[in-house]
Amino acid sequence: MRPELYDTHCHLDFPDFKEGVGEVVRRAEAAGITRLITIGTDLASSRRATDLAAVHEGVWAAVGWHPSDVFEAPEDVRPLLLDLAAAPKVAAIGEIGIDHYRLPSQRGGSAADDERHKARQVEVFRQQLEMAAELGLNCVIHQRAALEAALAVFTPFADRVKGVFHCFVDDAEAVRRIVALGSFVSFTGILTFKNATTVREALRAAPADRYLLETDAPFLAPVPHRGKRCEPAYVRDMAPVAAEVRGISLEQLSEETCANARAFFRGLA
Repeated sequence: MRPELYDTHCHLDFPDFKEGVGEVVRRAEAAGITRLITIGTDLASSRRATDLAAVHEGVWAAVGWHPSDVFEAPEDVRPLLLDLAAAPKVAAIGEIGIDHYRLPSQRGGSAADDERHKARQVEVFRQQLEMAAELGLNCVIHQRAALEAALAVFTPFADRVKGVFHCFVDDAEAVRRIVALGSFVSFTGILTFKNATTVREALRAAPADRYLLETDAPFLAPVPHRGKRCEPAYVRDMAPVAAEVRGISLEQLSEETCANARAFFRGLA
């Protein structure tokens, strides 16, 4: 029997899976991926995530407002998300954070537009960290091209909230900084890419009790599926690479990553 694994970050509510979430979940189960966390990106997405968690036994949800969508958010996102966070299988707040990869200036906007966008991201991120602290929930953190900005907002909350810095692509020193705050890092199929040396070094640097595996499906399919739609079953393709990088067996990788997920996500049993 193959060691079990979890997919701690996927987006089962996205249109990519609209015609067959049940089949996607069944393929994951057949591959030994026994727990899936489907992650919300705005109010509607978070609601769909909680609905999917209610229907599928092995699926849990995170609810939150993604930084790329903050100008579609209400002035205060907390009242709307609080209701969803009370759902029985909500395991975390997320996906929240900072994104400097796609800014208005890249789409014809001005530098002033960029500053307004960044300021709004900080505001919405802080609102959700405050909510998480009040609820006793941990947070799934997005920090694309914005690790320093995300850490600047998160650090004052680090004594009350743990974060998992998802789709981690920064270096080993960044891992050490995050771990020093009591938080986690999570790795996608990028770790299987030929040119992802820095990502593998970061995975190697993570303490045994502070790292997770995820797909970020439908994005970032690992080798040998690169370029195709990703899905949770593909954690099985990532696992041998992750175990080799860390110099451990698949059984130990299973033990560590599943224990870490259960420690981080509420109610994951």
